[in-house]
Amino acid sequence: MRITMIGSGYVGLVSGTCFADFGHDVVCVDKDQGKIERLLAGKMPIYEPGLEDLVARNVQAGRLRFTTDLKEGVKDADAVFIAVGTPSRRGDGHADLSYVYAAAKEIGEAISGYTVIVTKSTVPVGTGDEVERIIGEAAPDADFGVVSNPEFLREGAAIDDFKRPDRIVIGSEDERATDVMRQVYRPLYLNAAPILVTRRRTAELIKYAGNAFLATKITFINEIADLCEKVGADVKDVSRGIGLDNRIGSKFLHAGPGYGGSCFPKDTLALLKTSQDYDAPQRIVEAVVAVNENRKRAMGRKIVHAMGDDVRGKTVAVLGLTFKPNTDDMRDSPAIAVIQTLQDAGATVKAYDPEGMEQAEKLLGDVVYCKGPYEAIEGADALAIVTEWDQFRALDFDRVKSLLKTPVLIDLRNIYTPDEIAAAGFQYTSIGR
Repeated sequence: MRITMIGSGYVGLVSGTCFADFGHDVVCVDKDQGKIERLLAGKMPIYEPGLEDLVARNVQAGRLRFTTDLKEGVKDADAVFIAVGTPSRRGDGHADLSYVYAAAKEIGEAISGYTVIVTKSTVPVGTGDEVERIIGEAAPDADFGVVSNPEFLREGAAIDDFKRPDRIVIGSEDERATDVMRQVYRPLYLNAAPILVTRRRTAELIKYAGNAFLATKITFINEIADLCEKVGADVKDVSRGIGLDNRIGSKFLHAGPGYGGSCFPKDTLALLKTSQDYDAPQRIVEAVVAVNENRKRAMGRKIVHAMGDDVRGKTVAVLGLTFKPNTDDMRDSPAIAVIQTLQDAGATVKAYDPEGMEQAEKLLGDVVYCKGPYEAIEGADALAIVTEWDQFRALDFDRVKSLLKTPVLIDLRNIYTPDEIAAAGFQYTSIGR
């Protein structure tokens, strides 16, 4: 099938490339000339394991193209996916849908023949209705259907998530559009990926409800971790003990410094704004958002406390800046609030991240950015692990101890055990233990 992806950011580029790898003819469109030029040169605008090779293979096979010309990219498409950003709108927290609506207008002016317009961006309930209205107004005689097809990609594992999904959600009011979407995803038939067909508004809400629930699990176990510290329990064992219950499951029950990234913070906030608009308060999600925001700075204070409650004039080595490993995404990363709290308390911060340094430099000033973990550790008064990159899981602790001024380790991801770190001669602080 002929597929056009409007937006070549994280979701658009990964989705478009995977569709091409299925054998579809895919055009990725973006208004950012520089981004398209980089893609044409084989350079990725984001870090995602395996993506560069997958793009190169499908470009070489002639199934994947990049352009800034939306009209040219859309005119012969069977399905046009809108995968532009929907950031939190400055001032009120609502999802900013201006990019979605602008894309819809341009698509309406460019389509020919029956075309399915698919909202892949994460959007509030009712957005599909407005997209349909905008396209109908731009092209009164156009023959089209509008579908919601939310994405459920995890940064760092997006390609596998796309090719082996837990489910494919199609929100449609048009049987022809549903049939087209079944053909789009037909290559996943052998993987037995379940396709859930719902009303359009239901599909839109599934995405927000799913992310809010996962954010709730993270926040729940973080508060349980605080209780564990008070009563002398081990949150890792508590997590395992409840996660083995198949009604609960083990995923998203790892205590840490709070959630961040491109989805959970903005999606929980957008869900709350929608609930206010419809007078259907989401009290649990309200608590989740508040607790998570407070937790990030609390983790900075935890480091200060582990260093004797006074860090003025001291140096902290921070390993890990991105909100999770295997991505360069710094959006709402807990590391931002942690570092700012340390700086506010008078500390100097030396930092290292395998992929997030370039993005971090745009967000965090007065940080000494280092070329490797041991360079960051050298001369520091304490070491704090904030993101659980694999390369931080097997540090040479004899070397670490020799480089630190004092053997203080704060592990905000619980990647080590208290016994092994105590045996290595460190003062060790972790989460919920």
